[in-house]
This record gives sequence, C-alpha cells and structure tokens, in this order.
Amino acid sequence: MKRLLTGLAALSLLAACDRSDPPVEKIERAAEELVTEADPAPAATEPQGPFAPRDECSSQPGASAFLAELRAAVEARDADALAALSAEDIQLDFGGGAGRALLAERLGDPQYDLWGELEEVLAMGCASDGAVLSMPWYWTQPYKVDAFEGAIVTGENVAVHAAPDGASPRVGVLSWNEVTRTGAYNPEAEWAAIRWDDPEADEDRTGFIRQSELRSIVDYRIEAARRNDRWRLTSFIAGD
Repeated sequence: MKRLLTGLAALSLLAACDRSDPPVEKIERAAEELVTEADPAPAATEPQGPFAPRDECSSQPGASAFLAELRAAVEARDADALAALSAEDIQLDFGGGAGRALLAERLGDPQYDLWGELEEVLAMGCASDGAVLSMPWYWTQPYKVDAFEGAIVTGENVAVHAAPDGASPRVGVLSWNEVTRTGAYNPEAEWAAIRWDDPEADEDRTGFIRQSELRSIVDYRIEAARRNDRWRLTSFIAGD
C-alpha cells in the first residue's frame, strides 16, 4: 500500500506540472517536490591532506537539494533524472561535444564508463565561488605541479616505495598530496613513478606508488551553474 501511495503521489505531482513544460522539466519538478529532509547523519571525520575532499557548496542556496538529487540519479543509474539536472548545452568534451542527447548516448556506452566517473567525482568534494559548483574540490585549488603531468594521491597514509614492489622499503607516506609522474604513463601498469615536494626535508623526493592511488589532475570534473534560478550541470569533461 505504501508503494502504491508513493506512486500515486509522484503521478499527481507530474500531472500538476504545467503541461507546457518539457518532459525533463516535469521530471525535475516532481523529484524536487518528493525530496524530504532526512535525519542528519553523524558527523564524519574529514579526510586529511592538502587536497582532501572539502564541501564548500552546501551553504549555497539550493545546492544541497541539487547535489542530493544528482547523487540519487547516479546511484540509480537514471539517465532521465540526470538529463533533468543538466543544462541543454552541457559541455562534454573540447571538440564540440555537447547536449543532453549526447550525454545519454555516452552514459550507455561502456567505453566511457561515465556512471563510474560520476561516482568518483562526486566523492571528492565540492568547491564554490558562489556562482559555480566545481567537483572535485581540488580542481579549483592552486597547484605547484604541471596539471598534465600532475596527479592527486587519493587517500590518506598511502605508502611510497623505493621500487615498483610492495615489498620494497617505504620512502614516504602521502595523504591527498599533489605529485608529478616521472615515467611514461601506462594506465595498465600497477605502479607509477612519481616525484613530490617534501616540505620537511625541503627537497624533492622520488619513489613508486600504486596507480590505483593516483588520479590525474585533469581527469573528469563537473561544473554546475544556475539556469533559470535552478542549478544545472553545465560541464562534465576531462582534459584541458
């Protein structure tokens, strides 16, 4: 019975929308009406490190509800809901690729793995200058490394080894630091050679870190801005 009532409520909300609204607008308006305030979760310990995820967006009007809907759409793999949260001209690459239709097409293409990319980006915090929401949080921060050669260590207390072997001696431990790749990039390799600035030693140090613990600075990121007084995804893009 509860499911039936919930379904009827959703249908009523859709019927109440202006018949002149596009379908994605109806979906979005109905979703917004059905979002309810949840009990606050216990405060989690913030990850530590210079580029660790931070939340600067929740204080922006309407941003919390928008991000909650965005996370729900990604978790459900709901392409229609994601389209409703996207600008009609959402930018998807630097070659002119844009729009909701192309986004839907790429979401269904396993070669892109965009659902997985969205999950990863949303877990890395959100920065805001008041006009734009940017994810990951670190994307808008100043770097000392070259963005194309640089990467972020995506974890706390990640071991750096003297050789590409977990049994080799540790030469450092990093937590959400920026580093530079020093070898040829091979996404299939288990290990990556890196260089990083050690402020305690006041020198650059080198070592090897597992590839799975690194994320390119210019990897996928999201930006959202207000369109018609509603937050919309305006870009979901990688590269520079």
